[in-house]
Amino acid sequence: MRRLSTIFAASKSEKLNYEQTIQFLYDQLPMFSRVGVIPHKLDLSKTLALANAFGNPHHHLPCIHVAGTNGKGSVSHMLAAIYQTAGYQTGLYTSPHYRDLRERIKLNGALVPKDFVVEFVDHYRNLNLDIRPSFFELAVVMSLEYFRREKVDIAIIETGLGGRLDSTNIITPLLSVITNISFDHQAQLGHTLKAIAGEKAGIIKKGVPVVIGEYHFETAPVFIQKAKELESKISFASQNFDITPIDHNDGISTGYKILQPKDFSFPTLTTDLMGSYQKRNIQTVLQSIEVLQPRLPVSFEDLQLALQDVKNISKLIGRWDIKKMNPLVIMDSAHNEAGIRFAMKQLQKIPTKTLRIVFGVVKDKDPKEVLQLLPKEAKYYFAKANIPRGLPAEELQLKAKSHQLQGMAYLSVKAAYEAALEEAQPEDVIFVGGSIFVVAEII
Repeated sequence: MRRLSTIFAASKSEKLNYEQTIQFLYDQLPMFSRVGVIPHKLDLSKTLALANAFGNPHHHLPCIHVAGTNGKGSVSHMLAAIYQTAGYQTGLYTSPHYRDLRERIKLNGALVPKDFVVEFVDHYRNLNLDIRPSFFELAVVMSLEYFRREKVDIAIIETGLGGRLDSTNIITPLLSVITNISFDHQAQLGHTLKAIAGEKAGIIKKGVPVVIGEYHFETAPVFIQKAKELESKISFASQNFDITPIDHNDGISTGYKILQPKDFSFPTLTTDLMGSYQKRNIQTVLQSIEVLQPRLPVSFEDLQLALQDVKNISKLIGRWDIKKMNPLVIMDSAHNEAGIRFAMKQLQKIPTKTLRIVFGVVKDKDPKEVLQLLPKEAKYYFAKANIPRGLPAEELQLKAKSHQLQGMAYLSVKAAYEAALEEAQPEDVIFVGGSIFVVAEII
């Protein structure tokens, strides 16, 4: 392959191949998921200008907009699986990706074709715009243009960072969904739950109903006030659906008993998304389906079939994935305080001789709150994900030691994982997590 400087010195009319196209996209800064925060103007102007150059594909595109600190990926994939099973042409945009950029943009579970990615970027390069959109802004508009061309019945659009200033927030959806609020990305979103909720509440649109997954006394007033200002009907899923896990003693069962006093009620549901924390996500999904039932009818049979097979239908990966048995290997992309708390609670339910944890974090977040949630009796294998944001393994090992967490530092995630496998007995459990990028390297 020619050097990039040679490629872009060439005429813009010269088409790139797929590999060159992907490299071009990665070179469009800032790409927060890989390098972290880079000072730049935070507003929607570049996204709007780029969308306008492509004929404003977001106008009149039927969407569900999903934000939240944790669970928004699972909720988005569940909704996509349900509507797809019900026969709707369903688009899904999520971020970040694990292995392939095309994981971000799916139609009925299939990744966006490579040819479309190349065509979109080629068209963009020949527009001669006075702006330089970021990787995320390009990916968002690419997804909207693809969904418009494919004439989707519904597109589920997951926010990236925050909500109010997130590039996805140019859409006017049929429904806004906010899963929950916890501490994450405080430098960008604020240092209190109220401040973070205010940023997430930015996706609420005038007259558009909004579903809040969890009622929390600190954040609920923020959402209620915003919904009142915008004349948006608001629902709190946790107040309307009572969900009880069934037989969760082994830590990996998936049954739920559903109770709801209104007409839209169910006996029991099962899902292939493991982890007891999915209970809250299912509440959010059921509330969302109920709100949109008049516009996008879904039968109980479709709902049941979809939830039993979410991973296969929507191609969801990285959420409490069982990679191997004997020893049991679990991968989960929880990476902030609330997510790790749920994951560790779930992990502690699984009988094991030795718990081995392959762990890595990003360097632009203080890992203190996460480290203090990790079990002290586990054996740790610290590693740095192969991205600029990754915290060096030795530094993580030192920070972990101050929390009485013992383990070795490894040169790579793969080396750490292989060491854990080599030392593990059949009755052990290996958990891989701390960062989506750590999980991605094992996937």
